[in-house]
Amino acid sequence: MTWTLSPALGWPVGCAIAIIMLVCAIGGIVIRVRTRGATDQSVSACVRRTLICLLVALAALTPSTVSSTTSKAVNATDIVIAIDTTSSMAVNDATYGSSETISRLAAAKHAVHDLTDAYPAASFSAVRFGASASLDVPLTPDTLAIDNWADSLNVESTTASSGSSLDTPLDKLLLTLKDIRQHHADDTIVLVLISDGEQTATTTRRTYSSLRRYVTDALVVGAGSTAGGNIPADGLVDSANETWVTDPATGQPGVSKLSPDTLNTIADELSGKAIMLDATHTVTNSLPAASKQWRTSITAKTRQRVTPVVWPIAIALCVLLAWELGAWIGLSRRLL
Repeated sequence: MTWTLSPALGWPVGCAIAIIMLVCAIGGIVIRVRTRGATDQSVSACVRRTLICLLVALAALTPSTVSSTTSKAVNATDIVIAIDTTSSMAVNDATYGSSETISRLAAAKHAVHDLTDAYPAASFSAVRFGASASLDVPLTPDTLAIDNWADSLNVESTTASSGSSLDTPLDKLLLTLKDIRQHHADDTIVLVLISDGEQTATTTRRTYSSLRRYVTDALVVGAGSTAGGNIPADGLVDSANETWVTDPATGQPGVSKLSPDTLNTIADELSGKAIMLDATHTVTNSLPAASKQWRTSITAKTRQRVTPVVWPIAIALCVLLAWELGAWIGLSRRLL
């Protein structure tokens, strides 16, 4: 454990108060020395008032202890993010908070960063899904890990895809959400599903209503446009070498379109809400409320905890001020 100064009012205000009090303390001593024979101020009064000024200055700078800890107070909000990484998410027809056109996956990444910014004290879990689903990040309060995960996402190869199926993450989400609910029964659990809503698999999509018992709220986020765009064969948009996934039925480049109806249906199954990302709509416009409860979590990252220690100063100030008040009352009675 080490000691440091950590002004509770901030360094500018704390330093200003400390300097003023220090000037007052020095000024009191100078005045006492210069007017030694022309004042009725006693030495004890001068010492007392000097100590009061010095203690106020010290309190403004807030002496604190610094200790290492792996515990962290986290908000009782658990956000499970599921992102579609099928090849259609590489289509360059999305916008996010501006008119700049970006890929659907890039819009999803922006959404994740906004989520971690909006819930800095929450816990997050991350799932990606394409031909299969995987839990990439178990529940953690480390928002940096979630941001890094989002930045590392890439769409799956078109050779690995056998048609988009929006129910691919259902089983993984069911296990993840059930486990979170069992371990944190009173937490607010929010499911955020980000996709273009495209369902090209021949099988009938299963309903998301089975997840409803485990979530407090749900947000279904649509990335892309209803006008659609061509799907890059390599998963990247390269204006110098544009190769597109072809539609077997026509032999022409296939067009992938955002499906708001499908996403709205999934939101209804989850008893949540849906939002389609565009130049004016981002996830920050529709975020569910965070929990008002907090709990302590143990993390692998060591943190420095700063604990103010001002109570000894407060006790000493109370004693000196009581002494000053008593001396002032005694002097007032003598002057009457």
